[in-house]
Amino acid sequence: MNKDMSYDAVLGRKNEIMKKAIGIDYLKFESDKISFDYEKMMKETGYSLEEMRKIQLDFAVGNTPLIEMKNLTNLARKCAPTGKGARIFVKDEAANASGSFKARRAAISVYHAKKLGYKGVIAATSGNYGAAVASQAAMQGLKCIIVQECYDSRGIGQPEIIEKARKCEAYGAEVMQLTVGPELFYTFLKLLEETGYFNASLYTPFGIAGVETLGYEIAEQMMAREGRYPDIVVCTNAGGGNLTGTARGLIKAGASSVKVVGASVNLSGLHMASDKQFNKKSFTTGHTGFGIPFCTLPDRSDVPRSAARPLRYMDRYVTLAQGEVFYMTELLAQLEGLERGPAGNVSLAAAFSLAQEMDQNQIIVVQETEYTGAGKHIQPQLSFARQNGIEIKFGNPEIEVPGKNIILPANPSLLKAKDVDINKLKISLVKNYIKDINDLTNNDINFLIAETKSNKEYINSILKMGR
Repeated sequence: MNKDMSYDAVLGRKNEIMKKAIGIDYLKFESDKISFDYEKMMKETGYSLEEMRKIQLDFAVGNTPLIEMKNLTNLARKCAPTGKGARIFVKDEAANASGSFKARRAAISVYHAKKLGYKGVIAATSGNYGAAVASQAAMQGLKCIIVQECYDSRGIGQPEIIEKARKCEAYGAEVMQLTVGPELFYTFLKLLEETGYFNASLYTPFGIAGVETLGYEIAEQMMAREGRYPDIVVCTNAGGGNLTGTARGLIKAGASSVKVVGASVNLSGLHMASDKQFNKKSFTTGHTGFGIPFCTLPDRSDVPRSAARPLRYMDRYVTLAQGEVFYMTELLAQLEGLERGPAGNVSLAAAFSLAQEMDQNQIIVVQETEYTGAGKHIQPQLSFARQNGIEIKFGNPEIEVPGKNIILPANPSLLKAKDVDINKLKISLVKNYIKDINDLTNNDINFLIAETKSNKEYINSILKMGR
């Protein structure tokens, strides 16, 4: 008897499909009304941090350089008040196989898939992770399918996403490119069921644990170089896995006092699932269209329980305008001789601004860079923006309106990170959890405390607000 492959039927089987495609029974972590045992889920990887480091190094991942940005630091000090301007360092993750930190996630996921006997891996991603999974699958001898949300209904694709498709195909992966909309998850589930391949999701424990090595390396390298840990580590934030894994690695290295700052491009006003607005954005990742929703409802991902929980670890959250990140990309190339892609430069733009608030003897680390080329370069992105009616000009990025213009700073002193109210995000997170739920247990309360990096009094104050 043939299975019903209609949209509703496939979505109705998602838990069954996911369990078979990951090898994890997520129900065993659930308890009470809303809580689940996050740390127990993370231990499901079965690999220690040292084992993960060895796996990654065996496949050309990890041990990337930590580079001091002396020229950017000097420029920040010229813009800062007297005595301010922290030293800026960058962890150059473009040195990984596939050219981004996501190779760390992919190396562990693909290794585990092979260990369990899967013949191939599938990932639903329009970003660098697709290239990372394809690269690791090629190295480790597995087949690979990447599913991308690439085009609007006119068949016009984002240059950056198309660039990443080329990279995936270069590594031998099969790439399925779809239009924006709900068909992405449906197609993903169908492929998992039909092929029996492993779900190399960004949000499994394997994917997030793989990033822990990055945080650990930052602490280790900074201690060896400067005899101390950095004061702040800035992470570009989209789905939350980058920040979560890095923060967990810092903690495992003993650097729990380091402040972790999330940074996203401000795309407020643009709807990420809108066909008409899909090509109005000039950033396909590292933006608030992912960062805000994934903070307030982490389990919206392609697994039953996401291992990316950014509000558990985030100390501060800032946003940058699109023009500020493009401008920083040029500064990095022309002042430091490093040409890198846009996503990592979100956190670099934030670091340039935040360094001006800090003393000169302090240290701020940008924890990733990514490769650039073809559609990921500045000029194709800006040309594409013009073709979609976006005005590009120099001025004050503070008045930039996503979808209408891109404003490059007229001078570097105009590059200023804007704070997001984390308290509002935490309130939204709690209210999302308790919707239609009454009489929370002590375990539920403790779960919310961990999710919001807070205390019982804080959670009770939110509960008193009502829904």
